Amino acid sequence: MYKLQEYLSSHESSEIHPSDIAKILKELDDNAFSNALKLVPKDLLGDVALALPDRYFDDVVENLSVDELSHAVTELESDDQVDFMQGLEEIDENIASEVFESLDEDDKQEITKLQEYKENEAGSYMQLEVFTASKNEVVQDVIKRFAKLRKANELENVQNLFITTEDNKLRYTVGLDDLLIFDFSKTLLENIQNSDDSFEPKTAHDREDIKEVVHYFEEYDLSVMPIVNAYGILIGRITSDDIYDIINEHATEQMYNLAGVDDDAEEDDEILNAGKKRATWLGLNLFTAIAASFVIGIFAETLENMVALAILMPIVASMGGNAGTQSLTVVVRQLALGDISKGDAMRIIKKEVIISLGNGIIFAIIMGMIAHFWFGIELLGVVIALSMVINLFMAGFFGATVPLFLKKLDIDPAIGSTVILTTVTDVVGFFSFLGLATYILL
Repeated sequence: MYKLQEYLSSHESSEIHPSDIAKILKELDDNAFSNALKLVPKDLLGDVALALPDRYFDDVVENLSVDELSHAVTELESDDQVDFMQGLEEIDENIASEVFESLDEDDKQEITKLQEYKENEAGSYMQLEVFTASKNEVVQDVIKRFAKLRKANELENVQNLFITTEDNKLRYTVGLDDLLIFDFSKTLLENIQNSDDSFEPKTAHDREDIKEVVHYFEEYDLSVMPIVNAYGILIGRITSDDIYDIINEHATEQMYNLAGVDDDAEEDDEILNAGKKRATWLGLNLFTAIAASFVIGIFAETLENMVALAILMPIVASMGGNAGTQSLTVVVRQLALGDISKGDAMRIIKKEVIISLGNGIIFAIIMGMIAHFWFGIELLGVVIALSMVINLFMAGFFGATVPLFLKKLDIDPAIGSTVILTTVTDVVGFFSFLGLATYILL
């Protein structure tokens, strides 16, 4: 708590950042957290709450009154207001209802409007606060109006001026740096017409998938993107800080999915819920392991006659599993980044198969020599070498095709891919190794 007091006293109000306060609060125990929260400037409470991990949101709500929560929501931008209210509803619907009813009508309408969008739609991530001007406005008047709004804290993080028609249809986007070099005595339209630069806006539709919007930001190196409806009317904007959050969320989701865990469950403190989610995938993995064991059981007599096979057998499956995971990870990540187009499937599969097959041949030779000198059986080296080539070939093939196939079905490529791949590499690895051993050695 003393650290927070020191931070607040040593910084001007304009220099205080919610993330810095959140870092300090995370280091405190429950009692100290409650006391420290009282020191946080009221205008920053909402931003601090959203900057904290989700598990701290309960503590924030418990330590604030309805009036304080209402004030916190009022100080947030429209998209953050929605996030705050959704978090509040998950904790206590009655408190959320009281807070909502205490807000002014403008805030209520904005929150209601944004909540109408689905989670994957661009509209659910946009801010409704935009700085607009008519094409016939004089530049000097526009700058004066902007300065007035900025001083009143009615606008934040403004990088662009959106120029609209009388019916609010977006026509041009002008960066504030360009606006400053315009002729202040002329209208915006006159300046645009006399400029060699293009001010045509790059827009996204409110119902567009947010993943596509993320790609726009990456492809065009944007800091902000205007959001329009089906009629071209400007209704909001998405800024780069929101895009960074979305990218991090998607990356985390994919990492969890590849490991067979649920990202929402893992963010929650409910141990039972997280345990159930993990148990689902572990149960599925158990059946795949039984399938692999069934294959081993088919060749029980072969294993009894040559113990060396039991010693070497895990190496084949392990190499295939790791090679397949490499291919799987690369393809899933490239799909997430939009680096794989619809016509790229064969190129990706060919690349991964060649890489896996090449590595398979190299390590097959190495392992074949090791097996030969280890057990003194020449053909045993041949068996494990052939098996490794077969298994790594299949690992590269399925490591690339499984996520591409799931993507074709509009299923997250990360979900279930590892279970399928592990099953393939284990079954193929054991079957090829023991089958070749039975045929060649016995």
